[in-house]
Amino acid sequence: MWIGVFAGLGAGAFWGFSFLAPRVVPAFSALDVSAARFIVYGLTALLMMAWRFAPSRLPGLRHSLSALALSVLGFTGYYLLVVLSIRRLGVALPALIMGTVPIWVMLLGKPQSLRWAALLPGLALTAAGLWLMGLHSAQHAATGRLDAAGLALACGGLASWTAFALLNAAWLKRHPDVGARDWTNWLGVATGLGGALMWLAAGTPATRLAATPGLGVFLLVAFAIGFCASWLATVLWNVASQRLPASLCGQLIVSETLFALCYDALWARAWPDDMQLAAALLFTLGIVAAIRAHHGSH
Repeated sequence: MWIGVFAGLGAGAFWGFSFLAPRVVPAFSALDVSAARFIVYGLTALLMMAWRFAPSRLPGLRHSLSALALSVLGFTGYYLLVVLSIRRLGVALPALIMGTVPIWVMLLGKPQSLRWAALLPGLALTAAGLWLMGLHSAQHAATGRLDAAGLALACGGLASWTAFALLNAAWLKRHPDVGARDWTNWLGVATGLGGALMWLAAGTPATRLAATPGLGVFLLVAFAIGFCASWLATVLWNVASQRLPASLCGQLIVSETLFALCYDALWARAWPDDMQLAAALLFTLGIVAAIRAHHGSH
């Protein structure tokens, strides 16, 4: 269990880097940054497959289709829904809606052996932390224009990543013969293809991209988040998904927000305000409560 817990926390630590990336390269669009991240993830996966190549490690047709479908749910399709919702609603409301992913994964992924009463403290602490973060975002961001389509897109993004977390964990448990690294590579190839299509369809043309100041930093950031926040984080997340119930994995997703707050504070050289610190404390206590509850159920 503890290997899974530390793997899940490690994934959150690397995912947190992706929140800092737009601040490091503000001259580049969010779509370009994300497409570059996905392409680097795909190229990394291909290199890893080539490095340890063996015909037995290649996916069959059914496994390939599963990787393609889950890459859309957890990476490219999810991102597209979130970006479209942000265009209609602004940042604060979609961020708050997506912040409820851990709660939905915890609720829908609860093992039958775990009593609801044991899960409730972690859920309550996480919900309180999310409420504080949402309040903080509302106070520090411009109010977005509320419309039904934007709300539907944000809820679609929420459903997409929640489904990914649950279905990915279920797939790994049904296929114990497939290692976490192999499955990460298969997902990566599918995600890289999706990222390339995303950039070709709506990204900045290559000539304009090359002329944008700070291209070298952009490429370094793309490599960092493509390798660390995508390939390595997905390996760790798959290890956690193989070893832990989906409800505990859902709680560990909160660590992404915790690490993102830390990285943002270090980058800005500013201590988080009282509301952010209170939310971080609630998130930490929620993770501890969930680990204790699941550990007691075994």
